[in-house]
Amino acid sequence: MSVQAAYDKAKAEGRAALVGYLPAGFPSYEGAIEAARTMVEAGCDVIEIGLPYSDPMMDGPTIQDAVHQALVGGVRVADVFRTVEAVAATGVPTLVMTYWNPVDHYGVEAFARDLRSAGGTGLITPDLTPEEAGPWLEAADAHDLDKVFLVALSSTDERIEKITQACRGFVYAASLMGVTGARSALDTGAPRLVERTRESIVRQGLDLPIGLGLGVGNGAQAAEVAGFADGVIVGSAFIRRILDAPDAAAGLAGVRALTAELAEGVRKAK
Repeated sequence: MSVQAAYDKAKAEGRAALVGYLPAGFPSYEGAIEAARTMVEAGCDVIEIGLPYSDPMMDGPTIQDAVHQALVGGVRVADVFRTVEAVAATGVPTLVMTYWNPVDHYGVEAFARDLRSAGGTGLITPDLTPEEAGPWLEAADAHDLDKVFLVALSSTDERIEKITQACRGFVYAASLMGVTGARSALDTGAPRLVERTRESIVRQGLDLPIGLGLGVGNGAQAAEVAGFADGVIVGSAFIRRILDAPDAAAGLAGVRALTAELAEGVRKAK
């Protein structure tokens, strides 16, 4: 199933899609796979696998802690691809979210080839702009991979238009200014950002869903976001359940419970 198909299926069911994020190698190589599979079983429609990077400048402390653990544990790009392969085997579309430097270092064409070979559906690149993405756009098209770029509260209408033109799969709307992390309340500019992005998509005659992330941490917030966005993206809250758990079994139970709460939330939107 493609990412677009997952969003379309959720829409046909009268709800938003639930997208879960977890870094490869956290809490361990096998642990990440098990946690991601648990997220799928409990209701996630799409999974994002993070590629651990030594300088996660846009990530908050929770994701930084998880990424640090993964790197200390020795996770490598090959492990990321193996994680994608294991999660994609569930039938749920699986993307990689990564800073651009590791892709560039690995080789853009080789990365696209190996991601597709692993069953991955695309790449989310938070620090890559469309203007600098030429090699990636070509490689993604050659290997039929989705290209997901971010729009932010600070994006101008002109900027949003350029970003949506370059996207395939969905558009990632970042609802917060600053680094990632669950919040007690969502930024009040989030609905307007999604509205502006949707207006740009319609003007261009495109067919792109909009997923909103950065800050969602519970079912009530998921329901709030599902009221105006096509997808609800959750990352730090899943990681926190694992970090705070006394053991692996408790961590998985926490992930399952949170996924169920979020899945119920995206179905409660009015």
